[in-house]
Amino acid sequence: MASMKHLLGIEGLNPASVTNLLDLAESYALLNRSGKTQRDSLRGRTLINLFFEDSTRTRTSFELAGRRLGADVVNMSVATSSVTKGETLLDTAATLNAMNCDLLVVRHKSSGAPALLAQKVGASVINAGDGTHEHPTQALLDALTIRRNKGRISGLTVAICGDIAHSRVARSNILLLTMMGNFVRLIGPPTLLPGAIAVNGVEIFHNMEDGLKGADIVMMLRLQKERMTGGLVPSPREFFTYYGLDRKKLACAKPDALVMHPGPMNRGVEIDSEVADDATRSLIKEQVEMGVAVRMAVLETCARSNQ
Repeated sequence: MASMKHLLGIEGLNPASVTNLLDLAESYALLNRSGKTQRDSLRGRTLINLFFEDSTRTRTSFELAGRRLGADVVNMSVATSSVTKGETLLDTAATLNAMNCDLLVVRHKSSGAPALLAQKVGASVINAGDGTHEHPTQALLDALTIRRNKGRISGLTVAICGDIAHSRVARSNILLLTMMGNFVRLIGPPTLLPGAIAVNGVEIFHNMEDGLKGADIVMMLRLQKERMTGGLVPSPREFFTYYGLDRKKLACAKPDALVMHPGPMNRGVEIDSEVADDATRSLIKEQVEMGVAVRMAVLETCARSNQ
């Protein structure tokens, strides 16, 4: 596989590198399901999870991935670290560099923070979400989940619905899905859609039923209230009426359309529990499982490129 020291975004990948990562992740998914999860490809390597924003799901997934590959894993609690005492990101980078860690997984509220760290540390840096910019491993695990269930990751119509304006998951998925030759539809109220989508193969809909027609995959996004400045959504109940996924709206998509959600879910706001928990249509639990496999693939690929 081609060299990949850092994973800062989908933007830096190409179809061949995406396919290679998915193929490696597929082998880890099979290994994890077999129960034979102890590997030593990262033995003697140190992985630091540096999360400036809370995310139990992503951090735990990276921690499991690192441990299953034999790495020493350290979770740095930023809330109790020197950062809250006024230490800058560059000071943190210098400290981390002195520790000689090999892999650094970063989540930060500011877009571009992982890229800045990548310039200042010797470790491989993996972006676990930066501001409203990107969340590349989420898009990769979504792609793996789709490929496992549809048999391909090209030529599909994927509807991404909800709070797209504030979603780094949406941005990474748009970049990956269009790069791999899929058709992407963005569905939401005008207040929650970005001003301009400068990507070929992307259509915008404000009506849920119209946007879901002929969709193979329906990807729901949560309302990110922590990033909103108020007045963008009248009320959760009204949002659900027009843009929440229930059986009636899902019936507009293809009969074999599958449902995804990156989590955490706001049940009754962007998705109905009946749909979220439907074992025949929902891929939400599988997305979590594939997250570990994809992050194992990313960690190993980056570590191999940073010998």
